[in-house]
Amino acid sequence: MLEAINLSKKYGGHQALINLNLKVSPGEVFCLLGANGAGKTTTINLFMSFIQPTSGEVRINNLEVNTQSQETKKHLAYIPENLSLYGNLTGLENLQFFAGLGGEKPDKPTAELLLKSVGLQPEAVQKRVSQYSKGMRQKVGIAIAKAKQADNLLLDEPTSGLDPQASNDFARLLQDMKQNDVAILMATHDLFRAKEGGTHIGIMKAGKLIHSLKSEEITLQELEHLYLETMKAENHAEVSY
Repeated sequence: MLEAINLSKKYGGHQALINLNLKVSPGEVFCLLGANGAGKTTTINLFMSFIQPTSGEVRINNLEVNTQSQETKKHLAYIPENLSLYGNLTGLENLQFFAGLGGEKPDKPTAELLLKSVGLQPEAVQKRVSQYSKGMRQKVGIAIAKAKQADNLLLDEPTSGLDPQASNDFARLLQDMKQNDVAILMATHDLFRAKEGGTHIGIMKAGKLIHSLKSEEITLQELEHLYLETMKAENHAEVSY
């Protein structure tokens, strides 16, 4: 479970995040929408303890991140927009290396099965990652998360730059993890993927979570209207739809 409680972050005179409250339970996919600078990546970074909050709390499986950072990381996997893998290693070797950092290095047959389960082509398993497309790299990232058996997943613009087929493949993998009761928090610009793949949707602006709703409560057309009206609004008042 992922939880933010009255979470705020300030950089000098700039308020990057303002009293954020959200909760992502097992089997839920919470998609954060918003323009650049809305506070999405700041939120992800706070859960990762890359930065410290100005006030409020971040909790992972009811453990407070700031005081139990090492313990919370055992329950967490993270896939950024541009996943850093070693280009001179194969997909298989990257999986074994990064999974091993968490203490659970899979043997070769297990690693191959993991890569197959995320849709990496068999002929790519032994290729150097420097030859991979971005979509292939993201699949290795999902395989690493699965190998770690983390029950919480953070994603920061994971489908940015992917072609439609790769984006669709990635969405399918997230649904598999959702069905395995992983709690997923995803920052994205993709309204379609948020509506189709998310269980909950949040719209952020200027550091505030303006709207939070279940994806089943809104159509894609309504979501697009709500998002655009929120981005145009001069203040943070609720926008009807």
